[in-house]
Amino acid sequence: MSIRSERPASAEQIHAALAALAAEPAAEPGKRPEGGGEADRLRLLGRLLAKTEFEITVATRLSEEEEVEDVLETLLGWGEGLEDDPGLAINVVTNRLQRTALQVSEPEAEELPPGREAAFAAVMTAVYALGAQLHAERGDTEGTRQALSGAEEALIDILQGMHDLRVAIGDAPGPEDETDG
Repeated sequence: MSIRSERPASAEQIHAALAALAAEPAAEPGKRPEGGGEADRLRLLGRLLAKTEFEITVATRLSEEEEVEDVLETLLGWGEGLEDDPGLAINVVTNRLQRTALQVSEPEAEELPPGREAAFAAVMTAVYALGAQLHAERGDTEGTRQALSGAEEALIDILQGMHDLRVAIGDAPGPEDETDG
């Protein structure tokens, strides 16, 4: 399914929104002050997304009883922003999960700590499971199989990461401990 915005925001509009939120990027030499035009549109959208996510995080009470109500209120606004289109909502959620997986994985790191590895695999399990469901709804048996295989591999990675973390804190024997017995 191809998604197109009927009225995509221009780089200038996104830059104006960032300016209104006091989150404009610092001016770089050789670039136009409004962000360099359409070439910088995705980077500006990412910056706007970060600012929005930060504002939601600050606005939702993370330790009080009303936390669920805060999150639900935010979710209602999110649904209204997508015009309550369930197909579009799943695509947006899948896109967000993929971004989250990349952020959790620390792309610069050579090796992830086991807890991060397990968290990355958990997010990817959700991506694959949603993909499997979408393929199944379209009658795409092969696509469903491939997505389910990805989900199963990711589930194994979750368990391995959790076990490795238990080994790291001394709650489970490591490979060297098992061969000593």
